[in-house]
Amino acid sequence: MSVALPDKIDSDNTDLKQYMAQVGQQARRAADELAIAEPARKNAALSKIAEVIDAQRAIIASENFKDMRNGERDGLDKAMLDRLLLTEARIDAMIEGLQQVATLADPVGEISEMAYRPSGIQVGKMRVPLGVIGIIYESRPNVTIDAAALCLKSGNASILRGGKEAIHSNQAIYRCIEQGLVQAGLSQHSVQVINTIDRDAVGLMLNMRESIDVIIPRGGKSLIERVAAEASIPVIKHLDGLCHVYIDDRADQSKAVAIALNAKTRRYGVCNAMETLLVANAVAESVLAELVPALIDQGVELRGCSRCCQLHPKQISPASDEDWETEYLAPILSIRIVDDMDQAIEHINQRGSHHTDAIVTEDYSRAHQFLRRVDSSSVMVNASTAFADGFEYGLGAEIGISTDKLHARGPVGLKGLTSQKYIVLGDGHTRS
Repeated sequence: MSVALPDKIDSDNTDLKQYMAQVGQQARRAADELAIAEPARKNAALSKIAEVIDAQRAIIASENFKDMRNGERDGLDKAMLDRLLLTEARIDAMIEGLQQVATLADPVGEISEMAYRPSGIQVGKMRVPLGVIGIIYESRPNVTIDAAALCLKSGNASILRGGKEAIHSNQAIYRCIEQGLVQAGLSQHSVQVINTIDRDAVGLMLNMRESIDVIIPRGGKSLIERVAAEASIPVIKHLDGLCHVYIDDRADQSKAVAIALNAKTRRYGVCNAMETLLVANAVAESVLAELVPALIDQGVELRGCSRCCQLHPKQISPASDEDWETEYLAPILSIRIVDDMDQAIEHINQRGSHHTDAIVTEDYSRAHQFLRRVDSSSVMVNASTAFADGFEYGLGAEIGISTDKLHARGPVGLKGLTSQKYIVLGDGHTRS
């Protein structure tokens, strides 16, 4: 029998611990079922969820309106409100994401690297689900669908804990997920969304070692730092999306201006937005003469190095040392003029967050060097950092972008939510 909870529970109330324990037990049982579920059943569930969301657009929009109204009342900034908002286009994108994940190849059970050993046995690897994935996230209710879809397709049960600012939106989406799962004949506990805004639920999740196999946080730096510090379960994370675009002295200026504008102004409150622009000294005057007015027209506040301020004293204010290491998630941009590509790479590797960094250049050799030397999870040539996204990478959707080097790096899609085990095939073989 389910333990019903109000939106807010006393941290001393044992009901919360009982509820979280029950959620964990239900997820573990569902994970056992999902691990052996045929691809057709999982795909059917994804399709059913998409149909229910399409049918319940008005309800989702109405619940999202409540969250937006509360967010404005509580003083959420524009970037947070933008992440919270579910427009018709974003609901369309949620449905499209579900449909695209359903069309992707199922990684579970995939066998690779089979080879005969001198003893006569065959040794290879089989891809398997991680088990139960706990996801803690803020603001963006579309994450509920992205996470549910990818976990489901990769054979993992999921426990999702969204932020209090999106509680109504998340619960409306969750009701659609439940209906789709039941209609497809899968356990309704394959996906569970925590129904309380009590912050202690997060602390409990981080230590549910018997129930949860990995934690994935998505949100602000304070959330991710808390998860990394408190979790007794493996974590897949990134702390900052401090992305750079470097405009080389051999760049096509029209490409460079278009890329820089898109990387910064497409959306401010996302982790793949450019936060620092680096420009080679030889082309700085020409490039900034075109780019600075364009950025200001878009309402972007500019902070720069001393050379930038000399070129545009009225438009660019001096950057502090802290600016070079700040993920603004806002219409603010730091600009630095560098001597050459070597100095740009040094700046990126020392000051960046190893998320996504790009070079604009027509020099093939420099592009190749940049790809090799920049130590980030995504490195780009002549493309906007806005492309650092699981959907754009063909992953269908992403559950997050990892700047860790283990176990997954970059946008985490289906394969990032699986592991591999060794398999051995013999025919009565014994070892001497």
